Amino acid sequence: MCTAITYKTKDSYFGRNLDLEYSYNESVTVTPRNYRFRFRMANEIISHYAMIGMAYVVGDYPLYYDAMNERGLSIAGLNFPDNAVYYEPCGGKDNITPFELIPWLLSDCATISDVKAKLSKINIVNIPFSEKLPLSPLHWIISDKEASIVVEAMTDGMKIYDNPVGVMTNNPPFDFMLYYLAGFRDLSADRSENRFCGLELPAYCKGLAAMGLPGDYSSASRFVRASFIKHNSASSDDELSSVSQFFHILSGVEMPRGCVRLGDGMNEITVYTSCCNQDRGIYYYTTYDNRQISAVDMYRENLDGSTLVSYPLIEKQSIFIQN
Repeated sequence: MCTAITYKTKDSYFGRNLDLEYSYNESVTVTPRNYRFRFRMANEIISHYAMIGMAYVVGDYPLYYDAMNERGLSIAGLNFPDNAVYYEPCGGKDNITPFELIPWLLSDCATISDVKAKLSKINIVNIPFSEKLPLSPLHWIISDKEASIVVEAMTDGMKIYDNPVGVMTNNPPFDFMLYYLAGFRDLSADRSENRFCGLELPAYCKGLAAMGLPGDYSSASRFVRASFIKHNSASSDDELSSVSQFFHILSGVEMPRGCVRLGDGMNEITVYTSCCNQDRGIYYYTTYDNRQISAVDMYRENLDGSTLVSYPLIEKQSIFIQN
């Protein structure tokens, strides 16, 4: 289970919680402009936009979970079990595997309009990376600095939804999530009004106008909660305030160990939380055991190079002792 959001102050931000029971030793990985992307059924790409994101690097190939290119276009793949369907290769289409989708789009798309044009010719094919790395059932949130879409490959074809909320979680499909959100239209962050039976009832605490906001860890509940927190969120426009607020929004839907048990002693946790500044090319992150925000700036790397640059996650908690 995962949650992804967009956020805007003076700059634009994009990021996600990765919720899993284990880590693949992922790293923050910069792919420079001249890294050679080889695809299973499409032509290789030699020159492209640089990108940065969280990836599991296998055999010098970045399997991106989420990433942003130098134009600010950002993509995250989230778990979509029992709904995601990938297809057999077909002629007249761009046959792209799920693990290739992020670099394939980020290589030469700058806007959501570019993405929609490219997706009109795509066929997401059922080809795994390897026998040891079968395909994950995914759907994707894709955002530029102004707009966001959701892409879902399903039994009845590929769906592309405009995403006015700027939030995505997991199952059910995205059209249900938007419909489900309507059931919470009366919730507010403002002071509550007494509308109950004409009785004189006291507002005995703050926050009553949001009574009914779901607090469980299901995908639909996290979608509602993240949407409520995001759209009522307030912060200053400076970078520190904006980034801090972004992490606070996603902390409202994170997974503490032990609250979602999977059996055999396994627990779902928020392995990491990311925040991309789409204007400045900075990738911020925290991990489950390290709440300190770390950052990698793609523009401090040689973006005209041809070799991947990876930074292992800083996972040990750093505590500042004041006395």
